[in-house]
Amino acid sequence: MLAVAHVLGLMMAFFASTFLMPLACSVILRDGMFIDFAASAAINVVVGLAIAGATRSYRRELKPRDGFLLVTLSWVLMSASAAVPLLIALPGLSFTDAYFETMSGLTTTGSTVLTGLDDLPPSINLWRHALHWFGGIGIIVLAVAILPLLGVGGMQLYRAETPGPVKDEKLTPRITETAKALWLSYSVITAIGIVALKLCGMSWFDAVCHTFSVMALGGFSTHDSSVAWFDSPAIEAVLIVLMIAASLSFARHFMALRRLTLQPYLQDSEAKAVVVLLGLSVAFVTVLLVAAGTYPSAATALRHSAFNVVSIATTTGFVSQNYETWPAFAPVWMLFLSGVVCATGSTGGGVKMFRTLLLMRQASREMKLLVHPSAVIPVRIGGQVVPDRVAQSVLAFIFLYFQTITILTFALLLTGVEFLPALSTIVASVNNMGPGIGATGPAGNYQGLTDLQTWICTVAMLLGRLEIFSVLVLFTPAFWRK
Repeated sequence: MLAVAHVLGLMMAFFASTFLMPLACSVILRDGMFIDFAASAAINVVVGLAIAGATRSYRRELKPRDGFLLVTLSWVLMSASAAVPLLIALPGLSFTDAYFETMSGLTTTGSTVLTGLDDLPPSINLWRHALHWFGGIGIIVLAVAILPLLGVGGMQLYRAETPGPVKDEKLTPRITETAKALWLSYSVITAIGIVALKLCGMSWFDAVCHTFSVMALGGFSTHDSSVAWFDSPAIEAVLIVLMIAASLSFARHFMALRRLTLQPYLQDSEAKAVVVLLGLSVAFVTVLLVAAGTYPSAATALRHSAFNVVSIATTTGFVSQNYETWPAFAPVWMLFLSGVVCATGSTGGGVKMFRTLLLMRQASREMKLLVHPSAVIPVRIGGQVVPDRVAQSVLAFIFLYFQTITILTFALLLTGVEFLPALSTIVASVNNMGPGIGATGPAGNYQGLTDLQTWICTVAMLLGRLEIFSVLVLFTPAFWRK
């Protein structure tokens, strides 16, 4: 425990470097927030170094299970650290709401309790979006590239933090190089996105903020009306491309960039399934909107269907329309898609497409075995045989995923929330998607929740971002047994 505390202290001190971005923004735009961010950074450095210094004698190579404890504690404590400038800059904002906002940022959920986003100090808005960007690829993966220099192992942290069930695939022989490779592909696509949005008419500030959000598949915006504020088909088209890119594996992006070929995507069964499912969903929702006469033309229906379906399905959470006014099938189907669309190794949440494909193939195998009990039928994805251990892990995850949603939904029901808003809010939080249905839907936000309801959603976001196992394993007796 004390060895973990030592590393956590170093990470807190390192986390102070993330405040340089809003500090520079405050200086350039002169919004008066420099002192607030400088004080917040100083607090992180002092507290982090104090913890690291007090536990230096316990420094050692971390064991695999230490990674899970460090990951969970880092998300919990970094969210608290990130909340400090919000508490200073926004008088009247409670710690509960400030913590929810920063947890939503770091978990790339995009739910917000703030209104008047158009009038926030620019550096505060940039900080919210920067939390998305840092949280998207994972603060731990970034630290893994640095911690080995301090004599701290990194592979166990990478395994605990990396989304999805396939965690042993290395892009490069060493974990530090793997982390750098992931950040390289992440940064290159981010730069492309910023330039593209600027060319489509956004200001540089809005382009940076919205690219940070979309790369992390988060939903923070600089405007209360989200992407609807721009009312631009070109901007929506660029964001659709970026959302789809971010919903695919960044391992594939790195390979494609390194080889300058699309072959890694064509060989990826997850990528193909994601694109096909999104395409069919957009087409079907467009037909529904045309049939219902929701929009004056099929082209307009296609435009709004494409943007909002892709946004919700990829767990981004940007909105350009109040889709609750659409035929009832559409918003519920979009909520369902948020649980299955994103690929393993992406910045999205939910069950992930790999697990979905595995369950489908597992079900197909079981039906074949009913007819041919003695047959040997391995489960394959992308031409590769999936080990039984992975299949068992997926089944266990699915059970915990639905149990988590059920328990937290009942918890919200006990606080007085009606069933559909409670269920949709928890599903949106666990999937790190953002808007639910009802008060927390596209026309509202999470500001109206009580403190207890806000904390329930905060727990849901953390569980979803760390894929449940990484957090719940800490509450098992076996984890603490020597």
